[in-house]
Amino acid sequence: MNITSVNVKPIGIIHSCFRQKFGIPRQPGLVTAARAELELVAPYNRREMLNGLEGFSHIWVHFIFHRTMDEGWRPTIRPPRLGGKKRMGVFATRSTHRPNPLGMSVVKLEGIRESDNRLLLDISGIDLLDQTPVVDIKPYLPYADIINDASGGFAPEPDAGTPVRFTPQTEEICRCYKQQTGRQLDVLIEQILSQDPRPAYLHNNNERSYGMHLWELNIRWHIDAGCFVVYEIKQQEPPE
Repeated sequence: MNITSVNVKPIGIIHSCFRQKFGIPRQPGLVTAARAELELVAPYNRREMLNGLEGFSHIWVHFIFHRTMDEGWRPTIRPPRLGGKKRMGVFATRSTHRPNPLGMSVVKLEGIRESDNRLLLDISGIDLLDQTPVVDIKPYLPYADIINDASGGFAPEPDAGTPVRFTPQTEEICRCYKQQTGRQLDVLIEQILSQDPRPAYLHNNNERSYGMHLWELNIRWHIDAGCFVVYEIKQQEPPE
């Protein structure tokens, strides 16, 4: 064996509700309302390449960590689940800073469609940043991919979640947004915030406010009596 390099070409690109890293769930499936389109690109945008895939409820998406690949890899990582204080080997984590910047997520396949000469897979339960390059798709096989007695190491089941509430103003914005777009913005925000997207070192800081971008919106919230309160939703400012 004398393989020194392997060329990998993107077969598609992700159009996601997540426009920035902050707010993305730490694993797929935790935020079921998070949706995206996986657009296949030429020469892989051929309908015959997807024949039979519609019979599977979930798929594996293999992708490139395109936002961090230029930062290089690291032999050890401080996992968020350990409070960012203890180091683990990179191969014991799902960090983006890997020798080869490859990731994989199992997501729900909502449908396959063609629109404006584009071949699209609608997916949900994602943890994928907008514009993420996809390098492969595989069907999820429950009989092979579920291991009932597997252990989670230092990353056991997620916590129960933090309560989330909206102000009357942001509730109304969510209602209008759903009428205009069909998107359940309030459900998406609540599922994301219940997972507490803050860095571990800020979990005891209840004085500041936070923000994240979802689609074309800027969402802001703060903490009040142990609850995340969504107090502002507005259009993002256009880049200068």
